[in-house]
Amino acid sequence: MQNKKYKNSLILIFALYAFSFILLLSGCQKPMSKKENVEEVVPVLVEKVKLKNISEALEYSGNIKAQDEALVYPKVSGKVITKVKEDGQFVEKDEPLIYLDRDETGLKFEKAPVESPLAGLVGRIYVDIGQNVLPQTPVALVLNLEKVKLNLDIPEKYLSKVNLGQEAEIFVDAYADEKFSGFVTKISPVLDLATRTAPIEITLDNPDYKLKSGMFAKVRLILKEYKAVPVILKEAIIGKEPDTYVYVIENNHAFLRKITLGLRQGPYYQVLSGLKEGEYVVIMGQQRLKEAKPVIVEEKKDNLE
Repeated sequence: MQNKKYKNSLILIFALYAFSFILLLSGCQKPMSKKENVEEVVPVLVEKVKLKNISEALEYSGNIKAQDEALVYPKVSGKVITKVKEDGQFVEKDEPLIYLDRDETGLKFEKAPVESPLAGLVGRIYVDIGQNVLPQTPVALVLNLEKVKLNLDIPEKYLSKVNLGQEAEIFVDAYADEKFSGFVTKISPVLDLATRTAPIEITLDNPDYKLKSGMFAKVRLILKEYKAVPVILKEAIIGKEPDTYVYVIENNHAFLRKITLGLRQGPYYQVLSGLKEGEYVVIMGQQRLKEAKPVIVEEKKDNLE
């Protein structure tokens, strides 16, 4: 009986200690401050919807060639005795490039000229003085670089959109900040049956000889151009077509809006519906946003070309 009373006393003491500990913990908790009740404000980078000319284009790569190129061969056999021209020099049509000694044992000949078949620049002299050459030996390469060309193969489905005189934009690594313009000058009437493509030729004026034969070039063949259409950066777009969205800023709050996209050119997308010129869209910071979230706005510097 006495043991039972002792156990009951211990239980009561432990219960009182536990109750006191709970009261102590609750007394240590800080009351929620007014600051913690304020909703988080998210910093975002935005850009204004702008109007830009944008074009539908086919993009290719290829090698630039001189409009006219000629490998030069001697008409007779002999030994190279004089080099009249060097690489990079201009040569007129029928002007000598090198002279050959045709002398044989017991016979004397006048030195034989090897002449250029066209006017242009000497691209390469392949032989050295003292070298023996035959009529089958290429001795020089002559180029007419006043115009240059690129040859492309156009898929059958696009041929109806390609016409003579159509503009193409050309870019080369040697002049990374410069755009060159060319035009379609030939369209083959015959398709390659294996690839279902038709060869076309694009010609460019090259008065300063900036473009060299053999340069690697990127080509945009413009099929159709749209003037002054609203565009946004790809960084603003959330989701995948046809379910694409952006966050639009209104009164320093972000609101999700569905949009319809059109053509893409570089980093920009044409907006067919859902946005208008002058509205601000978020291009950085979307991950922390939700509908009607308050934001601190920083506008992207204007670098739209």
